[in-house]
Amino acid sequence: MKTVIIPQPVSYEDGLALQEKTVSEILAGNGEETLFLLEHAPVYTIGRLRDQSSLRTAAKLPYPVFETNRGGQATYHGPGQLVVYPILDLNLRGRDLHLHLRLIEDALMEACAELGVPAARREGLTGVWVENRKLASIGVGVRKWISMHGFALNVTSESLPPFLAITPCGLDGVGMTCLDAEAGKAITMESATEAISRSLSEKFGSPHICF
Repeated sequence: MKTVIIPQPVSYEDGLALQEKTVSEILAGNGEETLFLLEHAPVYTIGRLRDQSSLRTAAKLPYPVFETNRGGQATYHGPGQLVVYPILDLNLRGRDLHLHLRLIEDALMEACAELGVPAARREGLTGVWVENRKLASIGVGVRKWISMHGFALNVTSESLPPFLAITPCGLDGVGMTCLDAEAGKAITMESATEAISRSLSEKFGSPHICF
């Protein structure tokens, strides 16, 4: 398994194409499990659902909306938020999607603790939280048991205002938060990337890091 850190902002479409290519290569037998860590250009995304009310008034949103093949309701991606896509062969990992989600949550909580933020789970809800404030959103998909999509961790306060235009993850009354706010100090994208990369490598295997 390798980790690829992409330093420049990536459009959601390009990020999805990168995932699709890696999944196809693994299925063809000539690809490698990969963790992609990046920031997206501003975009709202939602799963292919009949009920898309979490977007509220989609035509009035300040950024484009992309309907994608992950699970879940509306969320936002943009600057100040670390997005991670673990492309992993779950055929080799027990074909257990619930375990995959729990390992992602474990890795997030450990990395947040390293950065001084006491993140935790909330009963019955996916993601990572500080009390009733959502710090990281998780939405995954699989194709023939190859995982794609992943999670978004709000690092700086820049990532928060666009969430106010939607109902994040379809959960009424949920407030979004970020590492900066919860740590009470500035957390850089670089330090968050290092902590998350290290924590994920412990959960899923030792990666080879590429830039």
